[in-house]
Amino acid sequence: MSKVEDFLTAQEEQEIIEAIRKAEMNTSGEIRIHIEHHSEHDAFERAMEVFHFLKMDNTKLQNGVLIYLAIDDRTFVIYGDKGINDVVPKEFWNSTKDVMQNHFKTNRFKDGLIEGVLKAGEQLETHFPWNHNDRNELTNTISKG
Repeated sequence: MSKVEDFLTAQEEQEIIEAIRKAEMNTSGEIRIHIEHHSEHDAFERAMEVFHFLKMDNTKLQNGVLIYLAIDDRTFVIYGDKGINDVVPKEFWNSTKDVMQNHFKTNRFKDGLIEGVLKAGEQLETHFPWNHNDRNELTNTISKG
């Protein structure tokens, strides 16, 4: 797979965006997905750069979650801001990554991304429930680099 644009079909992207919308419906938290070919840096370092570039570190409650994929490198990172990291169970991100990776191993990328998004949304809803003053601070679209 050579092009980031070809990694997911338009229909798959829409299903993932709908999962993000659903996951964010009952929380003030924000979830984004970023897909790129390759990173010149360590995947975790690159995820932190993208997190900042997408302005995910500007959420009021520091409760943004980024799912970063470098498809040619066959790697991904789930990066949560300080607010969410301080309250989720210790092994939450690793267990979520394991579930996603099981889908990825069988080339079911859409399914893995949706399951990861929904699991993150459950934790965000638990720790950062929606209230009437909340607004969607970030777009739900999938960014590509």
